[in-house]
Amino acid sequence: MADVAQSLPKALNDLGHDVRLIMPAYQQVKEKISQLPCVAKLSILNLEIAILETTLPETNIPLLLVDCPTLFERAGNPYLNEQGQPWPDNAQRFALFCRAIVAVALNKSQLNWKPNILHCNDWHTGLACPLLHAEKDRPKTIFTIHNLAYQGLFSYETFNDLQLPEELWSYERIEYNGQLSFIKAGIVYADHVNTVSPTYAKEIQTPEYGSGLEQLLQYYSSKLSGIINGINEQEWNPESDKKIFSNYSTKNIQNKLNNKTSLQKELGLPVNKNIPLFSVISRIAEQKGLDLVISILPQLVLKKAQIVILGSGDKLLETELTSAANKYPDNISVKIGYDEVLAHNITAAADFFLMPSRYEPCGLNQMYSQKYGTIPIVRHTGGLADTVINYPAIDDKTNSTGISFNGDNTEDFLEAINVAFNLFSNKDIFSKVKLNAMMQNFSWENSAVKYMDLYLQH
Repeated sequence: MADVAQSLPKALNDLGHDVRLIMPAYQQVKEKISQLPCVAKLSILNLEIAILETTLPETNIPLLLVDCPTLFERAGNPYLNEQGQPWPDNAQRFALFCRAIVAVALNKSQLNWKPNILHCNDWHTGLACPLLHAEKDRPKTIFTIHNLAYQGLFSYETFNDLQLPEELWSYERIEYNGQLSFIKAGIVYADHVNTVSPTYAKEIQTPEYGSGLEQLLQYYSSKLSGIINGINEQEWNPESDKKIFSNYSTKNIQNKLNNKTSLQKELGLPVNKNIPLFSVISRIAEQKGLDLVISILPQLVLKKAQIVILGSGDKLLETELTSAANKYPDNISVKIGYDEVLAHNITAAADFFLMPSRYEPCGLNQMYSQKYGTIPIVRHTGGLADTVINYPAIDDKTNSTGISFNGDNTEDFLEAINVAFNLFSNKDIFSKVKLNAMMQNFSWENSAVKYMDLYLQH
């Protein structure tokens, strides 16, 4: 969602549209910006709120910050405290944010600016849709679901504390199994509901992926669609990427091998350009299929392949990965944490990128890897299904850009891995698939045009 917040406004602005971004004035944001003039003041539920203004970095796009220090200026991250637990007042924090959004959207904030479209993202903005719905001369609302598993559920007591209109408390509106649901508020009251890939829009209408809201989404299916996220092709471009060892493009793809041997040296792996190098850059969680990755490590070692893993998350899975790296130091390298430079180097160096997610609303790494000629091996779900053309493609395998598999077990995953080994051994076809992948258009401009078409429908 952070990538969307950065990239979509810029792409829309480049198409000639007047765009403003609004978000809470988190402590981490205020610490990085010295000049934050106050451009408006609001009084919301007896709290005095300031609207601060800056610009989105490297653009002239106004960035409005809802400043309420008692709710947003604190350590930890935007949603969790320093112990990794949700802030106990998250409902109050984001309800106030939603009320501030509504005030700005209705031009009640002294900004002398009113949007035609209000584009809300995920549960934190869901309440803005019902609060705006009954207002006259309001902007149309688009509500994007980035991950349906996170729903913003709170008690009836919290609903009362938020001083929301009593008529909202019903099963047809924002009540869900006796709880207040921020995400249901967005789904029910938005003029259009959007997800971050066409396949995910279909999947969330099924029990397997609907997180209990599948029937609601089926009911509102006429206003539900999906648009795949784009990627920042200035930041993720092997021809100009300053973070990688050696630049390359479709015209000199052989230079990609320099990145492979350089990464092997840096990580202490035996330098060998003739064995396949697999990679993972991911949150380490079962949702991302990291348990499946762990289950195939012995087979990769047996086939004398190498695998490089970067990420953090579930402590038990982290321990298993670290143990495997200690057991097979010539084949497995694991870095717990996140390292932006290393992420770019892995993407440029690897032959294959593993992404066996159990669900994936959109995913970005499978698109990054294709731009770098690193073949993604993905589970056929969500945005992965929409962005990877399976090898061998049914019509013509030379159109392929990656390898996908169905199922949710080690056997299915291993079958895809074996396809990868066979592909690696056929240098001509392997080179063709890499070139196909690098020529895919995943630009935000492409996605922004589709969003503009959606906006214009309303």
